[in-house]
Amino acid sequence: MHSILRLRRFLNPYRWSIVLALVMLAISAAADLTIPRLAQTVIDKGIASKNVGLILRLSLSGLGVTVLSAAMQISNALLAVRVAQKSGADLRLELFTHIQSFSFANLDRFPTGKLMIRLTSDVTQVLQLTMMTLRMFVRAPLMFLGSVVLLLLTDRRLALIIFLLIPMVAVILALFATRTQPMFLRVQQKLDRLNTVLQENLAGVRVVKAFVREDYEAQRFATANTDLMQQAIRVGLLLSVVMPLLTFFINLGTVAIVWVGGLQAIGGTLSAGQIVAFNNYLMSTMFPLINLGMMVGFISAADASAQRIFEVLDEKPMIQERPQPVELPAVRGRVALENVSFSYDGDGQEPVLKGINLLAEAGQTVAILGATGSGKSTIVNLVPRFYDATQGRVTMDDVDVRDLRLGGLREHVGMVLQDSVLFTGTVRENIAYGRPEASEEEVIAAAKVAQAHDFIMSFPDGYNTMIGQRGVNLSGGQKQRIAIARALLIKPRVLILDDSTSSVDLETEGRIQQALEETGGHCTRLVIAQRISSVMDADKIAVLDRGQVAAFGTHEELMACSPLYREIYRSQLGVDE
Repeated sequence: MHSILRLRRFLNPYRWSIVLALVMLAISAAADLTIPRLAQTVIDKGIASKNVGLILRLSLSGLGVTVLSAAMQISNALLAVRVAQKSGADLRLELFTHIQSFSFANLDRFPTGKLMIRLTSDVTQVLQLTMMTLRMFVRAPLMFLGSVVLLLLTDRRLALIIFLLIPMVAVILALFATRTQPMFLRVQQKLDRLNTVLQENLAGVRVVKAFVREDYEAQRFATANTDLMQQAIRVGLLLSVVMPLLTFFINLGTVAIVWVGGLQAIGGTLSAGQIVAFNNYLMSTMFPLINLGMMVGFISAADASAQRIFEVLDEKPMIQERPQPVELPAVRGRVALENVSFSYDGDGQEPVLKGINLLAEAGQTVAILGATGSGKSTIVNLVPRFYDATQGRVTMDDVDVRDLRLGGLREHVGMVLQDSVLFTGTVRENIAYGRPEASEEEVIAAAKVAQAHDFIMSFPDGYNTMIGQRGVNLSGGQKQRIAIARALLIKPRVLILDDSTSSVDLETEGRIQQALEETGGHCTRLVIAQRISSVMDADKIAVLDRGQVAAFGTHEELMACSPLYREIYRSQLGVDE
């Protein structure tokens, strides 16, 4: 319940609507509690004395009370829906905004599928509880307390029956509440797994079909689906016992009242109207407990979901700004790694980078070569602080990047990754993603440098062509060139190209490099490439081997002194030089 109570801050902005909804509930409960008393008066004074006028007046009064109760409940329901949906929207927005602040290390802990379930299913569970609380859960104790008071006023001896039933019902509800909460938590975890399998399958559907793995994926989904179904059945079976048990005790109380009250009526100490009223108040006392029984499932599910939501909200971004970050007045683009070591799991794991020293002077092009897993991409991820170095430091213009304002640092770093991520929207919107205010001329100029203008203009709608999800209607090379244009448009002082032309033919790659030399000479370039022919003209080339810089220098210097570089050169070009 602690996690549910923590959600009250999302309800604070709507407290006056909540107060009004509760007032409406109280009026509705009071109106409903007067009905049995009216029925008692009709029986004992109207029917017994054959007073038609009294019966008519009391019946009209009962009708008015019923209309009032219905109006209050309808108004309460409207307010409950508005409060629940608005607070749920606020919760989703805060959750999404908080996820946006995560560093790569945080996102490594929370797979995409799990975050999606927290933003959708878990938030839905919480807002359903809010809605049910404002409509039923608060009404239940009001009806319960009012009925108990009226039972005592009607007949104290018969009221003892209620006080015998209440502890038994309370024990049943407590037992079910403690059992169902962890079971609902497991249901949401199974739903996480199902959503992860689904998300992976849909994202990689082309790979699945290419390798004819539909049957395997169907089996993987079926396994996760069956696990979810079985866990949901366990919860359903447990909850299905609650209502019959509660109904049994309510019927037991009704039988006891009819028996004991009947004997008192025969003895002349209780009227027929009082028995009817007492039986109605018994239902008014036990019905809220039935509601609580129904709410056990909602409360347990919402508490489990709230725990999972706060697991994300309590996660602190691994990358934090200093209390008073430094703002570089004019970024030149000098990048240096000074004795940098890095491990994705901190000091407890084998480091990916070991004692890296690397320098890119402002305006230089520094290429990074190495085998798969040598740490090339890790190096460039340290520059914009997607991760922080475990040891040593990364500097921009001789200032530790950890001392800089994050936004200020990343505004001056343009990144183009091998896996070019595009968003649903027009070509222009994707190129201008980092600078939505850019003019049409600037967008076209960036596209021309990236050698994307010609193929964009070959589309019927040109720059207004809609790009499908993740660029599904573009080739790999086209996506990479749009990604390069997107990075160039922000006019970065440091441009990182992480194998960004791997899907581009050699001729187009050459034109891109030439255009970058002609128009992008003002920025520092860090280039990761698999093809050595792409980086032979770089100012400096770093050769990585098992997380260390094995050699650093120009092409000519490396050919003279680095056996590893010569081996790469011979294996790719088939000649010595």
